[in-house]
Order: sequence, then C-alpha cells, then structure tokens
Amino acid sequence: MHFPSREQIAALRQRYPSGTRVELLGMDDPQAPPMGTMGEVMGVDDAGQLLVRWETGSSLSLIPDVDSFRIVQKGDRP
Repeated sequence: MHFPSREQIAALRQRYPSGTRVELLGMDDPQAPPMGTMGEVMGVDDAGQLLVRWETGSSLSLIPDVDSFRIVQKGDRP
C-alpha cells in the first residue's frame, strides 16, 4: 500500500477542510451509502482518507483518486 507524503496530506487537508460538503458519485464498497448521498468532511487522516459523516448516519471514509465524489458548493443542493 502506498501512503501519501506529508506534503500530499497537507494539500488534501487544505483542499478538503473540516466542514466541506461532498456528494458521493460512486464507491466500490458493499457498505457504501447510495450514490448521490451527501456528507460532511470531518478531517483527513494520515493515510490521506477523507473522514466523512454521511447524511445516512454512516461514517465511511472516502479515498481520493479511488472513490468518485464531488465538492458541493452552497446552492448546489439543499
């Protein structure tokens, strides 16, 4: 398994600060919330995974460059 560098982790934390809203577009995981589920980034761990609290109550993490998701801007969705 490849772990990101400190610089890559810092860049992820800057791009996805706590409170960032995301929409799940796709995830290859049997525990994944349904496509289109909204969530809030709680932080980025040392492995570069986005810790997300999903509106379904799940807390499954996102893996950038593996899972498909987008940042939701204010006004995109309620």
